[in-house]
Amino acid sequence: MPTLEEEISRRRTFAIISHPDAGKTTLTEKFLLYGGAIAQAGEVKGKRARAATSDWMEIEKQRGISVTSSVMQFQHGGYCINILDTPGHQDFSEDTYRTLMAADSAVMVIDGAKGVEPQTRKLFRVCALRHIPIFTFINKMDRETRDPLELCEEVERELGIDTYAVNWPIGCGKEFQGVYDREKQCIIHFTDAGHAKKAGVTEIALDDPALVDLIGQKRRDNLADEIELLGAGREFDLDAVRNGTLSPVFFGSALTNFGVEPFLEGFLRMTTAPLSRESDAGVIDAFSPDFSAFVFKIQANMNKAHRDRLAFMRICSGKFERDAEYYHVQGNKKMRLSQPQTMMASEREIVQEAYAGDIIGVFDPGIFSIGDTITVPGKKFRFGGIPTFEPEHFMSVSPKDTMKRKQFVKGTTQIAQEGAIQIFQEIASGMEEVIVGVVGTLQFDVFKYRMENEYNVEIRMETLPYSLIRWIDTPDVDLKKLNLTSDTKKVQDIRGRYLLLFSNEWSIRWALEHNEGLELSEFSR
Repeated sequence: MPTLEEEISRRRTFAIISHPDAGKTTLTEKFLLYGGAIAQAGEVKGKRARAATSDWMEIEKQRGISVTSSVMQFQHGGYCINILDTPGHQDFSEDTYRTLMAADSAVMVIDGAKGVEPQTRKLFRVCALRHIPIFTFINKMDRETRDPLELCEEVERELGIDTYAVNWPIGCGKEFQGVYDREKQCIIHFTDAGHAKKAGVTEIALDDPALVDLIGQKRRDNLADEIELLGAGREFDLDAVRNGTLSPVFFGSALTNFGVEPFLEGFLRMTTAPLSRESDAGVIDAFSPDFSAFVFKIQANMNKAHRDRLAFMRICSGKFERDAEYYHVQGNKKMRLSQPQTMMASEREIVQEAYAGDIIGVFDPGIFSIGDTITVPGKKFRFGGIPTFEPEHFMSVSPKDTMKRKQFVKGTTQIAQEGAIQIFQEIASGMEEVIVGVVGTLQFDVFKYRMENEYNVEIRMETLPYSLIRWIDTPDVDLKKLNLTSDTKKVQDIRGRYLLLFSNEWSIRWALEHNEGLELSEFSR
């Protein structure tokens, strides 16, 4: 029977981040394939396309993009691995930011033809703030790509992080044949075994005469020159990797499976057991026997048959046991966490126990919020909050059929509690009509789709001219007396806090200059 320390030590929890279409979901699938979690990998695009395991929501399967983060757990080489797949599309970056709070390291997928793209920069900054290790997988080497050296330099220049090529590609496009492993000092030659199956692998030394027959004389000579050039660069420093200042770079093709396994092996070798976490009572050690966790995501209707709602928790310390009593700090009450589950996207399994580093989903009757802390009774500390982002697009939303008011209120409230949208209402009015605010406009499409398909409510949506939002921090403010421009709107949020919607910066300045003592903030506390 493994000890608590042994179980925690073998956990690895990482998030996969990238710009849309860099191949992140495909790479996730291939990890699962190599971990033995699935027999055949699903692909996001193509004629043979099976929907990817991590894309469980119907709209994701239709559009071929990920709109919510999903969680998958599998075993590989004695490790228990928790993957957090994040939406690449910038309209859903809020979900990604929150997910990164639950990860101990990040895998950054870069398209070998396009290099570093805008969304990658944005996500990288969040990782850098937390100083978590970042591993780079340069993908799509089975297509024509930019020069590998140039790609590494771009990562360094654009993201301000040093790189170290752990392996080096041999050719690209149709000529991509494998990688040179710098640590083992040998060639890993790949043969295509069909996209959905593991790639065939041959390991061969650089000085082996048979290498010329495999890759040709010219490519062998070029490779020898490139290896010499690499040797003149910086040394590998594992401490720098773990501090988040050096990113190990791997090359491969998630589609053909070339290079996926060497990457997974290298990643597991370099990452550490779950990290300790900051709380308002000091650092909470992951290996502490006392259980603690925080909620980083809430998702309604993962199972259409049950109309359920799950709160996803990252376990930060100790061991979780299904029948034990726990304490919800924000709700100030003891509870048993019912139906605890581990995930394989939409496939779930009731779990009896889980350890620091694991992600579990628990049934939420509507009591949890994002950022809540759960501990053992007697411990009342809180983990640091999870940032919320101000919406930039607004629409007024009402049900087409007034008889469906109940479903309308339930749907808008639940989707807002997940953090995908924010909802506001006119002061002292009901929920017959609400204002929905989002970070990216694609979230409106997803909201509309989910209201119609999950809550059976057709909705009317009208664009509003606001783009800026400020919460009123002044206590006991008299809203009627505020001197505001005609295009400023007074509303309240789901928790009853007052705020103002503005069309431009000038209206904000007017509000501050013409209302003595008025304090406004960009974030809801």
